[in-house]
This record gives sequence, structure tokens and C-alpha cells, in this order.
Amino acid sequence: MNRILIAEDEPRIASFVEKGLKSHGFTTMLATTAQETLQMALGGDFDLILLDLGLPGKDGLEVLAELRGQGEQVPIIILTARDEIQQKVAGFESGADDYVTKPFRFEELLARIRARLRQNTGGQAQEVLELSAGGVVLDLRSRKVRMGDGELELPAREFVLAETFFRHPGQVMSREQLLDRVWGYDYDPGSNIVDVYVGYLRKKLGSDLIETVRGMGYRLRA
Repeated sequence: MNRILIAEDEPRIASFVEKGLKSHGFTTMLATTAQETLQMALGGDFDLILLDLGLPGKDGLEVLAELRGQGEQVPIIILTARDEIQQKVAGFESGADDYVTKPFRFEELLARIRARLRQNTGGQAQEVLELSAGGVVLDLRSRKVRMGDGELELPAREFVLAETFFRHPGQVMSREQLLDRVWGYDYDPGSNIVDVYVGYLRKKLGSDLIETVRGMGYRLRA
């Protein structure tokens, strides 16, 4: 089981990431300051570090440079609201392995984490290229949908929502889970956007494919 250190001082973001990683089988630990991050990273046995650049006590780039300077080779993914090219270059030059800009969707972060873990261990895990259910096939390479002899394209957000359901067939997904995974932590939890987009998918993929579980959320028929 992979151990991930989350270095993040914003409680909402830390909870969002930690909850998502634990639901996918990862073990997590949380650091909320630069000093705590350094102590835990250098003293622990982590498989990957998620590093916010705005930690209290010291700039995240300094934390990164110090970790690399002391020989720490664990993969490090930067999480930050700083999206300027100069900041990204500085992050990579300081030793970052990847860079995710806030706000982000959890599915994207998860994909990047898995890619770095595979790369770090030399793993040869086979990439999933298609997902299917109820006669509907999602092609993850072309980002298109096949139904019988036909093919259609979904707008980006609809495709991500469909992919989320197809990766969890038979599992009840709450509106909060779907908001987190598809729209990210920065979206209004009181919005009805999930219901609207589920309606879009039902019209395009078939009204019976995604069922409503009253009081709980939605489920893709296995």
C-alpha cells in the first residue's frame, strides 16, 4: 500500500485530497507547515509527496530544494495556485516531478499520482484504454463514445462524469463525491450541476444507464 505525504495547510483542500486518496487505497499523512513537512519527509518512508508551495514558515520551493539537497529522491508533485510559467520552471528546476495547478479535479490528480508511482517503481501496469457498460463504450484515448455502430463526442465535463461512473459500476456515487471528482473542491456544494449533467448523459447514452438512488445519489447499472 503506497504511503503519501500531503503537505497542505488549507483544511478544505487537505480533507478533499486525503479523503479521495484513502478511498482509492492509499495511506496518507498530513503536514501543515514547512518545518513539519521537512521533518516528516526526511524521517518517514513515503512513496510520494504532494507539496503546496504556500506552506507557513518557508516557501514551498525552498522546502523542495532542501529535500533534494539532502538526497531525498521520493517523487514530489507540486500543488499550487501559482500558474505562471516562471513558477512552473522554478518548480521543475528545484526538483519537482510534476505540477498541478489549483483548482484541480481529483481524477486528474489521481492519474498523475499513479503515473509517477509507476515510473518510480519501474512498473509495467497495463493502461486501461476502454470502459464499457450497457452497450456503451468509452474510448479513453480518443475521448469518444461508441454505441452500437455509432460514435459520438461528449463535451469534456460530460466525458469526465461518464468516466467517473464507468470506473465505479454498481457503486452509488453521492452528489458530493461527483462534485469533488469532476468539478473539484472549489465548486459550490449546494449547486444542482450534478443533476443537470446526469440529465445530459441520460439523453445521450440512454435513460436507463444511470439510475437515481433516492436520498443517496446516482449509480451506473453494472
